[in-house]
Amino acid sequence: MTSMEQNRLQNFKNKGKDQDEMRRRRNEVTVELRKNKREETILKRRNVPNLDSNTDEEEQLSSSIDLKKLAKAAADATKPEQQLAAVQAARKLLSSDKNPPINDLIQSDILPILVECLKQHNHTMLQFEAAWALTNIASGTSAQTNEVVAAGAVPLFLQLLNSPAPNVCEQAVWALGNIIGDGPLLRDFVIKHGVVQPLLSFIKPDIPITFLRNVTWVIVNLCRNKDPAPPTATIHEILPALNVLIHHTDTNILVDTVWAISYLTDGGNDQIQMVIESGVVPKLIPLLGNSEVKVQTAALRAVGNIVTGSDEQTQVVLNYDALSYFPGLLSHPKEKIRKEAVWFLSNITAGNQSQVQAVINVGLLPKIIENLSKGEFQTQKEAAWAISNLTISGNREQVFTLIKEGVIPPFCDLLSCQDTQVINVVLDGLNNMLKVADSHVEAVANCIEECEGLAKIERLQSHENVEIYKLAYEIIDQYFTDEGEQTNMAPTSDGAQYNFDPHADRLTMNSFNF
Repeated sequence: MTSMEQNRLQNFKNKGKDQDEMRRRRNEVTVELRKNKREETILKRRNVPNLDSNTDEEEQLSSSIDLKKLAKAAADATKPEQQLAAVQAARKLLSSDKNPPINDLIQSDILPILVECLKQHNHTMLQFEAAWALTNIASGTSAQTNEVVAAGAVPLFLQLLNSPAPNVCEQAVWALGNIIGDGPLLRDFVIKHGVVQPLLSFIKPDIPITFLRNVTWVIVNLCRNKDPAPPTATIHEILPALNVLIHHTDTNILVDTVWAISYLTDGGNDQIQMVIESGVVPKLIPLLGNSEVKVQTAALRAVGNIVTGSDEQTQVVLNYDALSYFPGLLSHPKEKIRKEAVWFLSNITAGNQSQVQAVINVGLLPKIIENLSKGEFQTQKEAAWAISNLTISGNREQVFTLIKEGVIPPFCDLLSCQDTQVINVVLDGLNNMLKVADSHVEAVANCIEECEGLAKIERLQSHENVEIYKLAYEIIDQYFTDEGEQTNMAPTSDGAQYNFDPHADRLTMNSFNF
């Protein structure tokens, strides 16, 4: 970009609004997109048998068992059959469909006994039942999970990853997944104990599909959280595995693999670069067109996170023809897909002019405007950002193309919403359109007035938000006040009054050939 172009761009940017703000605040947007929404992949999972059960009978059984006696029987290694039966009884209580008595069992002091059972390498069934019971305790609250860790279970679960019994291995993987899923502290604790390489060694052709699903889910938990993010060395270890798993035909494994990538790309530009350098991006992009909505959702989040990075990182995604999938994504029957598709594009229109032009060339402006006009409010909000960013990043011709597509009326409609951030974004966009219009400013102003945008801007001069009423005044003072005429008055925070004439005659848009 030449210095002249840079100066022009700075002139059109609003005060304090730079590309880091336009390519939007990863933390804020991700929280907004996930607000009031179930986690995409479950942090902790209980191992509950897929059997018809009578809940009333289970509750009666739970209330009739003396847990202290049960713990005593489970501790008696001199009676192996009785010990196994006691551990199995505890596991069954913890595997009930509703209200497993986790705290009651912890208070019975059975936890260290179950952990001790993990050491019985000559009794794999006992190890399996104990590991299963501990898995379900670790699926509970953070305090309950930490009780399992405090009892010394983690090193023993890691040893069981080498067990000759596949069911014991798988149950140990499941238990570690619940512990890792508790949060970054326990995640890093388990990583320091050496979980990654043994876990990744299970990714091989002959592994049963259910086992591989559990392994992939644990990998997702290893990739979660960004405060702090997983250790850099761990990410480097995991990325080659994700490059393998992304080719898997099982939908559950594929979805979890792509969510793992999305969590890694949600950790800042350095992590985005690590993902790019792993070579996974060209495998990720085609999943935007996958027939499974869950796969599309995860892929859209992952590539969306990548384009919150630098222009160069964004360009990697565009180079693999990602935009060709967006006509379909912007018309998707699922609102959340359309919302995140527009969010993705808002980060492209925050890029350089070549990237803005790529959005125009694929014919996406009418689709963005359609979502601005007809989408649910959160989708409209993302569309407003996409449009406002284009008015800053785009050149004069690109902004005129946007205006000619009919963006101004639905854009102005959002000035009546209650969201102050959206109002600010729309006012910014309109102000930028007027600034870039030069000799065609009369036509742009007239279009704003014709769709009642001017009336809305007038009302915003009395808005309680300081930024909004000042920007509303500035727009009217600059573009809707005829010099020398007596004007209406708009109050300011310091008691002064601004003058404007909201009803000056304007030429129509059709009077100009942009």
